[in-house]
Amino acid sequence: YGLWPLVRSVPVLRDASLEVSAGETVALVGGNGSGKSTLMMIIAGTLARDAGEVHVDGRIGYCPQTPVLYEKLTVAETFRLFGVAYGLDAAAVAARKADLQATLAFGQYDDFRVEHLSGGTRQKLNLALALLPDPEVLLLDEPYAGFDYETYLRFWEMSRELADRGRSILIVSHFVEDRERFDRIYRVADGRCERER
Repeated sequence: YGLWPLVRSVPVLRDASLEVSAGETVALVGGNGSGKSTLMMIIAGTLARDAGEVHVDGRIGYCPQTPVLYEKLTVAETFRLFGVAYGLDAAAVAARKADLQATLAFGQYDDFRVEHLSGGTRQKLNLALALLPDPEVLLLDEPYAGFDYETYLRFWEMSRELADRGRSILIVSHFVEDRERFDRIYRVADGRCERER
């Protein structure tokens, strides 16, 4: 980082290792700047790794910490766009969209442009897009940031159902309020990712 020629690199992760098996919900916790989101981006394939290996079995659904949405598109148009990107036909997109919007309670925003959505509704859309192709592996970076309490509870119900169906779920969080919801917890600190329990 910095301005050329005074540019230097700072290692963020060293010997980070974790595993999420089918049917598990695993937490990745740590302080700000510890490398949680960096590790998540490497696993998702949106950031190149300098070394090491990543093994993922199945399709990935990635919910980044900051939603990557097109401001001028409506919610319905956004679903269609992502459906095409995932290679889904229109009927599959419509069915999944209806189910996800009902679960997360934001179906009334179909004709709203993204730029007019509240932060919580943007986050619902962000999560729904990650779930759209019904992926085997879910990488969720602060997925419930901005959710109201009812949506937060629905999120956990949905996560439990997905895990029961054999989905692998990795959730990044600054802290773990509901430790009992996770099968394992990894903490990122000093560039390392160590199992807490």
